[in-house]
Amino acid sequence: VARGLTMPVGVAFRDGDLYVSEPRDILVLRGIEDRLDDPPAPVVAVSGLPWRAGDHGWKFIAFGPDGKLYVPIGAPCNICDVGHRFGKLMRMNPDGTGREDVAWGIRNSVGLTWHDPGHDPGHDLGQDLGQSLGQPGRFVLWFTDNGRDLMGDDVPSDELNRLDHAGESFGYPYCHQGDVPDPVFGRLHACAEFTPPVLKLGAHVAALGLRFYDGAMFPHEYRGALLIAEHGSWDRSRLAGYRVMTVRFGADGRVASYAPLLDGFQQDQIPWGRPVDVQPLADGSVLVSDDLAGAIYRVTYDGAARGAR
Repeated sequence: VARGLTMPVGVAFRDGDLYVSEPRDILVLRGIEDRLDDPPAPVVAVSGLPWRAGDHGWKFIAFGPDGKLYVPIGAPCNICDVGHRFGKLMRMNPDGTGREDVAWGIRNSVGLTWHDPGHDPGHDLGQDLGQSLGQPGRFVLWFTDNGRDLMGDDVPSDELNRLDHAGESFGYPYCHQGDVPDPVFGRLHACAEFTPPVLKLGAHVAALGLRFYDGAMFPHEYRGALLIAEHGSWDRSRLAGYRVMTVRFGADGRVASYAPLLDGFQQDQIPWGRPVDVQPLADGSVLVSDDLAGAIYRVTYDGAARGAR
């Protein structure tokens, strides 16, 4: 539906319009569903997003339950003191007005989602989020963050984070995975000053898109579980990630298990696929995008065969 874009990564749909992110701007294709045979030309809806040549310039985007457009702004480096211009989560109106920062200390988030605390495993821990972020109800915002490189195979871990109220900071560049001071910047702030992750996902797994599963096709234990796409490592002596994981929660709202839903995207240390995002559908199946194979898979569950396929 569009060509000639610059590093398009995030897509979001609202009121018949398709929003597509570029490093500096967010484009919109108005009324796209009514014009699939003759797509409208993209126009700039949001301009002047923070950007600097370097790493993590791509922009994931998503509309929140408050109608605002949320945009993570990655740090333009592996490790650097970025101040408040980078390494944060912003939100704004769909036309780019009313911009505000809602979280800091985020190195490189390429996935965020919300869930209704009425059946959210974290509802007892995040009841004030809706009010503090101006959202209707008490929706809870969850996001992944990719840890820094060049500290070894096993440190630091990527993170699953939950934003309980506006203004939280998650540690970057001073503290990683909630308990590992940075060797350069860690002397400036203690890890205790920051919000720790809900779950350490593993070093260099490159956790990206995530969604809660509320469908009925998969077994009952998947209801309310969080699915996370792990794009996979590039800087480990042995590959890590390259899978889609399931986070299940206990009755107390805390993480009970972290296990694969889909695995095997690499064989003998040679990857053939790299999961990017997940999207449960109304029928209970799950879409998984893969930017190495250039494919979108639909995962279903056959109770008779007792497994996903």
